[in-house]
Amino acid sequence: MSVRTRDGLGGRAAIVGIGATEFSKDSGRSELKLAVEAVRAALDDAGLSPADVDGMVTFTMDTNPEITVAQAAGIGELSFFSRVHYGGGAACATVQQAALAVATGVAEVVVCYRAFNERSGRRFGSGVQQREPSAEGAALGWALPFGLLTPASWVAMAAQRYLHTYGLTPDAFGHVAVTDRKYAATNPAAYFHGKPITLADHAASRWIVEPLRLLDCCQETDGGQAIVVTGVERARDLPHPPAVITAAAQGAGRAQEQMTSFYRDDLSGLPEMSVVARQLWRTSGLAPSDVDVGILYDHFTPFVLMQLEEFGFCAPGEAAGFVAEERLPLNTHGGQLGEAYLHGMNGVAEAVRQIRGTSVNQIPGAAHTLVTAGTGVPTSGLILGSDG
Repeated sequence: MSVRTRDGLGGRAAIVGIGATEFSKDSGRSELKLAVEAVRAALDDAGLSPADVDGMVTFTMDTNPEITVAQAAGIGELSFFSRVHYGGGAACATVQQAALAVATGVAEVVVCYRAFNERSGRRFGSGVQQREPSAEGAALGWALPFGLLTPASWVAMAAQRYLHTYGLTPDAFGHVAVTDRKYAATNPAAYFHGKPITLADHAASRWIVEPLRLLDCCQETDGGQAIVVTGVERARDLPHPPAVITAAAQGAGRAQEQMTSFYRDDLSGLPEMSVVARQLWRTSGLAPSDVDVGILYDHFTPFVLMQLEEFGFCAPGEAAGFVAEERLPLNTHGGQLGEAYLHGMNGVAEAVRQIRGTSVNQIPGAAHTLVTAGTGVPTSGLILGSDG
C-alpha cells in the first residue's frame, strides 16, 4: 500500500466468522482460555474446523502467543503468524494482515483474535505503572513526570484544544456517549444493556481529567473476540454471507507518538486517521455518503468527533451536531462505551453483523460499513461490504 496510490487488496478477502466470549468484569479464567473460546466460537460460526486454519494474527499487547493459542485450540501447522503494535490501533490492521496473507497465497484461513482480563487483571486505565527502557518510552518521559500518567490525561490535552479551537464546551462530547448507550441498551451482549443515558447524565458524571467526564471514557472489560478471514471465492461456500474487505489501511501521521503527539502543529485533529481515511476512500472508490453504518473506535468521546471530521462526514468542529442529528448510524453495538472494551475487535464483529443483516440494532439495507481502530496512536481502518 502507498499513501499516494490505490492499493490492490480490496475485494480479495472476506470475514466469514465471528466469535466472542461473554463480556464481563471478572471472567474467572485465564486470558488463554478466553482466546481459545473466542477462536473456537468464530470457527464454528464460519463453518470451519481448527484443521482449516493456517494463519493467526493478534496484538503485540496480547499475552497469548499465536502458536500457544493454535495448540490449545487444536489448530495444526501454521504458515503465517503475525502481531500488530500500538494497542487499539491494531484492531483493523489484524484483519488487513490476514487479508494480505490470503490475497498473496501465504495462508488460506487466518484467525485474528484479542483476549484479556482488562478489568480483573491488568487495567489500562491505571496508567503507566512500570516500563522497560525503550525509544517509545523516552517520548512518554516528556509527559509522565508532569502528571500525565493515564490515557485519559493524554487525550484530555487534545480534547481541551479541540474545544478551544471550535468554541465548544465539554457538553459537545455527550452526544457520542448518549448515542452509544442508546444502542447498548438494546444489545443483550452489552455490559450496559438496558441502561441508556441522557445528556444530563453525561453532564452530571464526575470529572476524570478535564474536559473528560466519567461517561466520556470507555469501559474496562474481561473477554475475547475472534475474526476468521479467507478468500472471497471460498467464503461464498460457507454458511453466512461474506463481509468482503472492500478496503483496509494503516496510518501514522507526522510527529506521531503513542498517545502523546503534543508537538504537532495542531492538536484539534487526528492526522493518523486522515492517512487511513484517504487510503480507504481511494481504494474503495466510495465516499462518506456511501457509508451506511460507522463503527468508530470510542475509547474517548472527543476522538469519535475528530474521526468523523477526518473522514469528511462533516466539517471541522461540526461533528457534535452531526452526531446529535443522527445523520449516520454510529456504533450500533453500543461501542466500547456501552458494549465492551475489546481493543476494537468487537466493533469489527458488529460491522460484520450489519453486512450479514443480523445485528440486534440492524440498519436496513446496510451494504457498506466503516470500522476504525484506536486513535492517538498509529491506527487502522476497514470498509466492509456485501458480496455483489
